[in-house]
Amino acid sequence: MTAASRAGDGRDVLLQARGLKAWYGAAQILYDVDLEVRRGEVVALMGRNGAGKSTTLKTLMGLLPKRRGTVHFLGQDISHASPHEAARLGLGFVPEDRRIFTDLTVTENLEVGRQPARRWADGSAAPQWTPAQLFKLFPNLGEMPHRPGGRMSGGEQQMLTVARTLMGNPYLVLLDEPSEGVAPVIVEQMAQMILELKGQGVSILLSEQNMHFAELVSDRAYVLEKGQIRYHASMAELAANEEVRRAYLSL
Repeated sequence: MTAASRAGDGRDVLLQARGLKAWYGAAQILYDVDLEVRRGEVVALMGRNGAGKSTTLKTLMGLLPKRRGTVHFLGQDISHASPHEAARLGLGFVPEDRRIFTDLTVTENLEVGRQPARRWADGSAAPQWTPAQLFKLFPNLGEMPHRPGGRMSGGEQQMLTVARTLMGNPYLVLLDEPSEGVAPVIVEQMAQMILELKGQGVSILLSEQNMHFAELVSDRAYVLEKGQIRYHASMAELAANEEVRRAYLSL
Protein backbone atom coordinates (compact mmCIF):
# COMPACT_ATOMS: atom_id res chain seq x y z
CA MET A 1 0.00 0.00 0.00
CA THR A 2 1.36 3.41 -0.94
CA ALA A 3 1.56 6.36 1.41
CA ALA A 4 -1.10 8.09 -0.66
CA SER A 5 -3.55 5.24 -0.31
CA ARG A 6 -2.87 4.97 3.41
CA ALA A 7 -3.59 8.68 3.77
CA GLY A 8 -6.86 8.27 1.93
CA ASP A 9 -8.36 5.57 4.16
CA GLY A 10 -10.39 8.20 6.04
CA ARG A 11 -9.36 7.30 9.59
CA ASP A 12 -9.21 10.27 11.95
CA VAL A 13 -9.03 12.81 9.12
CA LEU A 14 -9.20 16.30 10.62
CA LEU A 15 -8.65 18.42 7.52
CA GLN A 16 -9.41 17.50 3.94
CA ALA A 17 -9.17 19.67 0.83
CA ARG A 18 -10.36 18.60 -2.60
CA GLY A 19 -9.94 20.46 -5.88
CA LEU A 20 -8.61 23.57 -4.17
CA LYS A 21 -8.12 26.54 -6.50
CA ALA A 22 -7.12 30.08 -5.54
CA TRP A 23 -6.41 33.40 -7.20
CA TYR A 24 -4.70 36.67 -6.41
CA GLY A 25 -6.73 39.02 -8.56
CA ALA A 26 -6.75 37.56 -12.08
CA ALA A 27 -3.70 35.33 -11.45
CA GLN A 28 -4.52 31.73 -10.58
CA ILE A 29 -2.06 30.32 -8.04
CA LEU A 30 -3.50 26.92 -7.01
CA TYR A 31 -4.76 24.23 -9.37
CA ASP A 32 -6.89 21.37 -7.97
CA VAL A 33 -4.90 20.81 -4.79
CA ASP A 34 -5.94 17.69 -2.84
CA LEU A 35 -4.56 17.06 0.64
CA GLU A 36 -5.49 15.86 4.10
CA VAL A 37 -4.15 15.79 7.64
CA ARG A 38 -5.05 13.19 10.26
CA ARG A 39 -5.22 13.42 14.02
CA GLY A 40 -1.81 13.60 15.71
CA GLU A 41 0.03 13.88 12.40
CA VAL A 42 2.65 16.33 11.10
CA VAL A 43 2.43 16.86 7.35
CA ALA A 44 4.92 18.94 5.36
CA LEU A 45 3.87 20.97 2.34
CA MET A 46 7.11 21.38 0.43
CA GLY A 47 8.29 23.25 -2.64
CA ARG A 48 10.47 26.07 -3.87
CA ASN A 49 9.71 29.76 -3.36
CA GLY A 50 6.59 30.65 -5.33
CA ALA A 51 5.31 27.06 -5.52
CA GLY A 52 2.08 27.98 -3.70
CA LYS A 53 2.76 26.70 -0.18
CA SER A 54 1.76 29.83 1.74
CA THR A 55 -1.17 30.39 -0.59
CA THR A 56 -2.42 26.89 0.19
CA LEU A 57 -2.38 27.56 3.94
CA LYS A 58 -4.07 30.94 3.52
CA THR A 59 -6.74 29.37 1.32
CA LEU A 60 -7.42 26.62 3.85
CA MET A 61 -7.80 29.30 6.54
CA GLY A 62 -10.23 31.32 4.42
CA LEU A 63 -7.90 34.27 3.95
CA LEU A 64 -8.23 34.38 0.16
CA PRO A 65 -11.69 35.47 -0.96
CA LYS A 66 -11.26 34.16 -4.50
CA ARG A 67 -11.12 30.40 -4.05
CA ARG A 68 -12.90 27.24 -5.18
CA GLY A 69 -12.96 23.61 -4.13
CA THR A 70 -14.01 22.03 -0.86
CA VAL A 71 -12.41 22.14 2.57
CA HIS A 72 -13.71 20.00 5.44
CA PHE A 73 -12.47 20.39 9.00
CA LEU A 74 -13.66 18.01 11.72
CA GLY A 75 -16.33 16.86 9.27
CA GLN A 76 -17.70 20.37 8.75
CA ASP A 77 -17.65 22.14 5.40
CA ILE A 78 -15.59 25.30 5.84
CA SER A 79 -15.11 25.95 2.12
CA HIS A 80 -16.74 29.37 2.44
CA ALA A 81 -15.96 30.08 6.10
CA SER A 82 -14.24 33.28 7.17
CA PRO A 83 -10.92 33.06 9.06
CA HIS A 84 -12.51 33.82 12.45
CA GLU A 85 -15.11 31.08 11.90
CA ALA A 86 -12.37 28.55 11.10
CA ALA A 87 -10.41 29.67 14.17
CA ARG A 88 -13.45 29.23 16.43
CA LEU A 89 -13.75 25.64 15.21
CA GLY A 90 -10.16 24.98 16.31
CA LEU A 91 -8.09 25.58 13.19
CA GLY A 92 -4.98 27.56 14.11
CA PHE A 93 -2.80 29.59 11.75
CA VAL A 94 0.76 30.83 12.27
CA PRO A 95 1.65 33.23 9.43
CA GLU A 96 5.18 33.57 8.13
CA ASP A 97 5.20 37.32 8.83
CA ARG A 98 4.37 36.77 12.54
CA ARG A 99 1.95 39.69 13.04
CA ILE A 100 2.35 39.99 16.78
CA PHE A 101 1.11 43.07 18.64
CA THR A 102 4.35 44.98 19.09
CA ASP A 103 3.01 47.32 21.79
CA LEU A 104 1.66 44.46 23.92
CA THR A 105 3.78 42.35 26.25
CA VAL A 106 4.36 38.64 25.75
CA THR A 107 1.67 37.82 28.32
CA GLU A 108 -0.79 40.27 26.76
CA ASN A 109 -0.17 38.81 23.29
CA LEU A 110 -0.98 35.37 24.67
CA GLU A 111 -4.22 36.57 26.27
CA VAL A 112 -5.38 37.92 22.91
CA GLY A 113 -5.37 34.37 21.54
CA ARG A 114 -7.21 32.69 24.42
CA GLN A 115 -10.17 30.44 23.55
CA PRO A 116 -12.15 27.94 25.66
CA ALA A 117 -11.00 24.36 26.18
CA ARG A 118 -12.10 21.85 23.53
CA ARG A 119 -13.09 18.21 23.41
CA TRP A 120 -12.87 15.57 20.73
CA ALA A 121 -16.05 14.04 19.32
CA ASP A 122 -15.76 11.09 21.72
CA GLY A 123 -15.79 13.47 24.69
CA SER A 124 -12.11 13.18 25.56
CA ALA A 125 -10.20 16.38 26.26
CA ALA A 126 -8.30 17.96 23.39
CA PRO A 127 -4.89 19.57 24.06
CA GLN A 128 -5.31 22.64 26.25
CA TRP A 129 -2.74 25.38 26.81
CA THR A 130 -2.07 27.94 29.52
CA PRO A 131 0.66 30.63 29.64
CA ALA A 132 2.51 28.54 32.25
CA GLN A 133 2.56 25.51 29.96
CA LEU A 134 3.67 27.61 27.01
CA PHE A 135 6.50 29.15 29.02
CA LYS A 136 7.75 25.61 29.64
CA LEU A 137 7.46 24.83 25.94
CA PHE A 138 9.18 28.11 25.02
CA PRO A 139 11.64 28.92 27.85
CA ASN A 140 12.79 32.07 26.03
CA LEU A 141 9.31 33.53 26.39
CA GLY A 142 9.17 32.52 30.04
CA GLU A 143 12.17 34.74 30.69
CA MET A 144 10.46 37.84 29.25
CA PRO A 145 6.72 37.76 30.07
CA HIS A 146 6.54 41.55 30.43
CA ARG A 147 8.64 42.46 27.38
CA PRO A 148 6.81 44.26 24.54
CA GLY A 149 6.65 42.25 21.32
CA GLY A 150 8.47 44.99 19.45
CA ARG A 151 11.58 44.50 21.60
CA MET A 152 12.03 40.83 20.74
CA SER A 153 14.24 39.14 18.14
CA GLY A 154 12.72 37.64 15.02
CA GLY A 155 13.04 34.12 16.41
CA GLU A 156 11.42 35.12 19.69
CA GLN A 157 8.58 36.77 17.80
CA GLN A 158 8.13 33.54 15.83
CA MET A 159 7.85 31.60 19.08
CA LEU A 160 5.35 34.11 20.43
CA THR A 161 3.21 33.79 17.32
CA VAL A 162 3.10 30.01 17.73
CA ALA A 163 2.36 30.32 21.46
CA ARG A 164 -0.43 32.83 20.84
CA THR A 165 -2.01 30.43 18.32
CA LEU A 166 -1.81 27.59 20.85
CA MET A 167 -3.72 29.71 23.36
CA GLY A 168 -6.69 29.08 21.07
CA ASN A 169 -6.40 25.35 21.90
CA PRO A 170 -6.41 24.32 18.21
CA TYR A 171 -6.96 20.77 17.03
CA LEU A 172 -4.75 21.51 14.03
CA VAL A 173 -2.18 24.23 13.32
CA LEU A 174 -1.28 25.60 9.88
CA LEU A 175 2.36 26.60 10.33
CA ASP A 176 3.89 28.75 7.59
CA GLU A 177 7.69 28.49 7.08
CA PRO A 178 8.69 28.00 10.75
CA SER A 179 12.42 27.73 9.99
CA GLU A 180 12.60 30.69 7.61
CA GLY A 181 14.91 33.55 8.61
CA VAL A 182 15.61 32.50 12.19
CA ALA A 183 18.86 31.47 13.89
CA PRO A 184 19.85 27.77 13.86
CA VAL A 185 19.32 27.48 17.62
CA ILE A 186 15.74 28.74 17.17
CA VAL A 187 15.20 26.28 14.31
CA GLU A 188 16.26 23.48 16.64
CA GLN A 189 13.84 24.70 19.31
CA MET A 190 11.06 24.89 16.73
CA ALA A 191 11.67 21.27 15.75
CA GLN A 192 11.50 20.18 19.39
CA MET A 193 8.33 22.22 19.84
CA ILE A 194 6.63 20.55 16.86
CA LEU A 195 7.54 17.08 18.12
CA GLU A 196 6.19 17.95 21.57
CA LEU A 197 2.94 19.26 20.10
CA LYS A 198 2.59 16.08 18.08
CA GLY A 199 3.17 14.03 21.22
CA GLN A 200 0.29 15.87 22.89
CA GLY A 201 -2.08 15.16 20.01
CA VAL A 202 -1.91 18.41 18.02
CA SER A 203 -1.90 17.97 14.24
CA ILE A 204 0.27 20.26 12.11
CA LEU A 205 0.37 21.14 8.43
CA LEU A 206 3.56 23.09 7.82
CA SER A 207 4.88 24.76 4.70
CA GLU A 208 8.62 24.32 4.48
CA GLN A 209 11.63 24.47 2.15
CA ASN A 210 14.21 23.12 4.59
CA MET A 211 14.42 19.39 3.85
CA HIS A 212 16.41 18.62 6.98
CA PHE A 213 13.90 20.40 9.21
CA ALA A 214 10.91 18.73 7.52
CA GLU A 215 12.53 15.33 7.80
CA LEU A 216 13.04 15.80 11.56
CA VAL A 217 9.39 16.48 12.33
CA SER A 218 7.10 15.23 9.55
CA ASP A 219 5.25 11.98 8.93
CA ARG A 220 4.17 12.67 5.35
CA ALA A 221 4.89 15.23 2.65
CA TYR A 222 3.15 16.84 -0.28
CA VAL A 223 5.37 18.50 -2.88
CA LEU A 224 4.01 21.52 -4.73
CA GLU A 225 5.20 23.03 -7.98
CA LYS A 226 3.40 25.88 -9.76
CA GLY A 227 0.35 25.43 -7.58
CA GLN A 228 -0.08 21.70 -8.18
CA ILE A 229 0.67 18.65 -6.06
CA ARG A 230 3.42 16.81 -7.92
CA TYR A 231 4.31 14.17 -5.33
CA HIS A 232 2.88 12.68 -2.14
CA ALA A 233 4.51 10.07 0.06
CA SER A 234 5.81 9.41 3.53
CA MET A 235 8.60 11.72 4.65
CA ALA A 236 11.02 8.81 4.60
CA GLU A 237 10.10 8.02 0.99
CA LEU A 238 10.63 11.63 -0.07
CA ALA A 239 13.98 11.77 1.72
CA ALA A 240 15.07 8.66 -0.15
CA ASN A 241 13.86 9.85 -3.56
CA GLU A 242 16.69 11.93 -4.97
CA GLU A 243 15.00 12.31 -8.35
CA VAL A 244 11.92 14.00 -6.86
CA ARG A 245 14.00 16.19 -4.56
CA ARG A 246 16.21 17.32 -7.42
CA ALA A 247 13.21 18.00 -9.69
CA TYR A 248 11.04 19.95 -7.25
CA LEU A 249 13.07 21.02 -4.21
CA SER A 250 16.63 21.76 -5.30
CA LEU A 251 17.56 25.39 -5.89
